[in-house]
Amino acid sequence: MSTEPTPLLSVEGLAVMRGDTHILRRIDWRVERGQHWAILGANGCGKTSLLSAITAYLTPSSGEIVFDGDAYGETDWNEVRLRIGIVSNALTRRIPPGEDALNTVLSGGTAQLGFWTRSKSIPTDKALRCLGKLGVRHLAERRWEVLSQGERQKVFIARALMADPRLLILDEPCAGLDPVAREHFLTRLRKLAALKNGPAMILVTHHVEEIFPEISHVLVLRKGRVLAAGPVGEALSSETLSQAFGAPLALERDRQGRLRLVV
Repeated sequence: MSTEPTPLLSVEGLAVMRGDTHILRRIDWRVERGQHWAILGANGCGKTSLLSAITAYLTPSSGEIVFDGDAYGETDWNEVRLRIGIVSNALTRRIPPGEDALNTVLSGGTAQLGFWTRSKSIPTDKALRCLGKLGVRHLAERRWEVLSQGERQKVFIARALMADPRLLILDEPCAGLDPVAREHFLTRLRKLAALKNGPAMILVTHHVEEIFPEISHVLVLRKGRVLAAGPVGEALSSETLSQAFGAPLALERDRQGRLRLVV
């Protein structure tokens, strides 16, 4: 009998086709408990399709996805989604402009957007604690329409934490942030990633500069295939990134150990 621990997420032979077009080609990927991953790749490499398949918003053409012991197609995926927190600009755009941050976070208890879809029994104190983890408890009564992009992203992560997810997916969360706001946001993500009982993270990005030190592993996609996967120090290289983005690139580290690309 195998004593190998069950991975948090297992993707085997995942393929997605639309007509004669291959969107994803035999993706094999495992996320072990306690790992934090970044997904890198050029536009059109399949990042969005992979996330959509993992969260059961896109039906694969073939392959198997198992999350937290539950296999895709054999489990009520609406319940499984409660264990997967998702932060993306596509979702944040659906928040009612006049809703305050506290009610946005409260809606995360049932993974439903909008104040009127949430259960009135969800505790307010938990929502305030989730806001506090992101350093934005003071925004509880602030309306969505007056929040900055960075504030919105932090509030939405707090919303995702309401359901105590096992996995937190961050789909290009730094898009639209200026350099200062981006650094403040990444600092808060580092603190969240360092929590002992916090969720595993999957950070989707185009920019290696956003891969903070707590990100332990990276998955690099190219034209729907896995180009590289594994620990950051092993899977990321100038050669790999040059192939992924179709241009000669040099990967460097600054004095603080942060990654950056030189074109």
